Amino acid sequence: MTPLSLKDVLIEKLAEAISAPLPVFTPRQIRGVVSLPGKATAVVGMRRAGKTTFLHQLRRDKFNQGTPLTHLPYLNFEDERLAGLEAVHLGFLLDEFARRTTGGPGPVRATWFFDEIQVVPGWERFVRRLLDTGASDVVVTGSSAALLSREIATALRGRAWEASLYPFSFAEAMRHQGRDIPPEAAFLSGMERAGIERAFLDWLTVGGFPEVQGLDQGSRRRLLQDYVDVAILRDVVERHGVSNVIGLRWLVRHLLGNAAGTFTVEKFHAGLKSQGVAISRDTVHQLLAHLEDCFLVRAVWMEATSERQRMVNPRKTYPIDPGLIPLFDRSGRRNHGHALETAVLIELERRRCAATYVRTPEGHEVDFLARDPLGNETLIQVCLDASEPTTAHRELRALAEAARPHPKAGKLLLTLNKDGAPADIPEDVTVCPAYEWMLTEPTE
Repeated sequence: MTPLSLKDVLIEKLAEAISAPLPVFTPRQIRGVVSLPGKATAVVGMRRAGKTTFLHQLRRDKFNQGTPLTHLPYLNFEDERLAGLEAVHLGFLLDEFARRTTGGPGPVRATWFFDEIQVVPGWERFVRRLLDTGASDVVVTGSSAALLSREIATALRGRAWEASLYPFSFAEAMRHQGRDIPPEAAFLSGMERAGIERAFLDWLTVGGFPEVQGLDQGSRRRLLQDYVDVAILRDVVERHGVSNVIGLRWLVRHLLGNAAGTFTVEKFHAGLKSQGVAISRDTVHQLLAHLEDCFLVRAVWMEATSERQRMVNPRKTYPIDPGLIPLFDRSGRRNHGHALETAVLIELERRRCAATYVRTPEGHEVDFLARDPLGNETLIQVCLDASEPTTAHRELRALAEAARPHPKAGKLLLTLNKDGAPADIPEDVTVCPAYEWMLTEPTE
């Protein structure tokens, strides 16, 4: 059988897109405005976090608002039959779409959904042309934050709006399991709270990637390892032309195996050198940036009054999802503390908060200083169990010290469960289980 031409494949995919029924899915939530008139919406996030599903969710929303499915074309460019496709070929889509949708009164307004469009060289010019016509809206996805934030901002001349999607939040995971979200997470019966606490502990272990929900441990670990391998090879090695794959894998193992730990390029470089792995400091800096770009790793800087002070202090690094921690943790035990801290950071990112960590003049540390989109500050300490007096004193002392240079910041202590709260709580400190905080919608 003769292989289909690129034109034939595009025709086939377009026909499928405007006729196939919309898939069933667990609704996702991206906080804030998802789209703006005249701008392309760029949905970014790590592979397998659910970006494709979210595109179909946006299509269903528009369909329910009265837009015909024929005016909501969806194309996924990660199709081996489209190898060699370039932007010049994409113009054919517009001709074919016009041929299939003409006949009604007035011009046809469509919303185009392009999945993993970064594989098409020159795609930016095509999207800009669509926007310039004024008759099309555009939503695109990609696995590289560099591609769809810095690059799209320049390629589309400011006509892009970024929306970040993460693996399931705790609330999304509960909905995926068919569980009801309590209207008031702080007002629960003993049985309700016990059920939510069990579900929360499971979520910290399993993580939020949609495909791993409900899998046995062996299958889950294998699938998550595949995710990491694909991110390394496709989004770092191939995308950025990385040649030092050995050094890259060492870096990934180190970062994901030391979740919520401090990281300095100099110390890591010295460790590799002692193992006989040849790599430059500049290369380590670049590799870390690439891993952040593809959302595999998140880095938190120390709060500082100057850029120099910020740069000379270690960063704290976290995986994009707590479910990745058991793959690389060599301690042989479940580290719920690191998983909890990771989950809190990712929830802050979902809420579009900027986060740093604080080191007080007395040498103590607060996990996060979060600034929400309105500029409100909150000092957040994460502790599995603060019921023991010595532990409670340590955590509350750090919050009090960090509040001196940040007097307007709220103070929040998050624990694993209700039993982890201290016996004596200062009036200006809010203490609650992390799941309660996560299930409570922030006010914006």
